[in-house]
Amino acid sequence: MDATALSGRLGAIASPQRMRILAMLTGEPLHVSELARRVGMSRALLYMHLTKLEEAGFVAGHLELSDDGKALKFFEVVPFSITIDAQMLVAAVAAETAVTSPSGKED
Repeated sequence: MDATALSGRLGAIASPQRMRILAMLTGEPLHVSELARRVGMSRALLYMHLTKLEEAGFVAGHLELSDDGKALKFFEVVPFSITIDAQMLVAAVAAETAVTSPSGKED
């Protein structure tokens, strides 16, 4: 993983609201309306946060039909582990530097 990818992944969880969303989803998959109630935010704002988390690979969403035929979007946490140490940062920067020449253009 290069520095840009690592920064994007870390940025996705560098928010108290997104950490709270992940914590809520760790126990069980929840549909958007229920999750919005539990974290105390609008569904529109929640979807913005869920999109960032989903793009970074922390959550996955899927549709389910309720008994009355309504489509419900459920989200759940994708198992993950993040370990950051000096060696990982050096490797991430080196990976990014390897694909970019000194002029700033990709090789």
